[in-house]
Amino acid sequence: MQAALVKLLVRFFALLPLRLSHAIGTVLGYLGQIIPNSLQQPARTNIDLCLPELTAQQRSQIYRQCFIELGRAATEAGALLLWDRERLLSLVKQVSGKELLENALAKGKGAIIVTPHLGAWEMVGLYNSLNYPMTSLYRPPRMEEVNLVLKQARERFGATLVPTDAGGVRALYKALKKNELLGILPDQSPPEEFGVFAPFFGVNAITMTLLPKLATKTDATIIYCFAERLAKGAGYHIHYFPASGTLKDLALPEAAALINKDVETCIRQSPGQYFWPYKRFKLRPEGKAPIY
Repeated sequence: MQAALVKLLVRFFALLPLRLSHAIGTVLGYLGQIIPNSLQQPARTNIDLCLPELTAQQRSQIYRQCFIELGRAATEAGALLLWDRERLLSLVKQVSGKELLENALAKGKGAIIVTPHLGAWEMVGLYNSLNYPMTSLYRPPRMEEVNLVLKQARERFGATLVPTDAGGVRALYKALKKNELLGILPDQSPPEEFGVFAPFFGVNAITMTLLPKLATKTDATIIYCFAERLAKGAGYHIHYFPASGTLKDLALPEAAALINKDVETCIRQSPGQYFWPYKRFKLRPEGKAPIY
């Protein structure tokens, strides 16, 4: 029943122009702030913890904007998951830094597109797969029917989604060897055996080691990317950013800290569009008190 409802809503929102979908999403976001739900406490906690230099009023503004963007993320799914190539590309109003990607591929060693949960991260994978062969790690949702819809939608322009297991990791190395793109979400908490604790906005967070291992072993270029939602449903601005330093010869904790620092830089470009309700600090170093 839940899967059928999700599919019905996605098809419904695909019928609407993005401007109207985002307007409905804005209303849903306002309701998300008012009606008690499980996203509110972790969102407030993370914003207060990660952005202490801001005033209480500024943090409250980011909190409110975060829920509006969550509503828009839900309602834009119809367009992003079902629209054809031409309609989807019409939503991309500006692209900044794409020369970083072109220069990286000219070196012949592939590029790793690192996409935080910022803005319309679905758009990043779709836009890049429209232009280049791309392989992305994929953690399927629990509902199998929803999984099938998502996977088909994300792969419809030529992307390849691989699971977060040994076979998936091998596929990533093969893609880089062929001078292709990889897509990785850097701000999901991995199992402890596949991560190290490193500062994220000054707070230790379990951080994946796969990304620095891939970059070090293949000499692929790391590029950070996010799709900023423009006001009033106007579309998206795709941003590409260079890594601030090389991961080569760094120990894993130092490499993870550098990755987190670059993710922070992206988030500070548009903090209201970050997915703050995610419990990034749920796993704590030994002896540290729980945060949530």
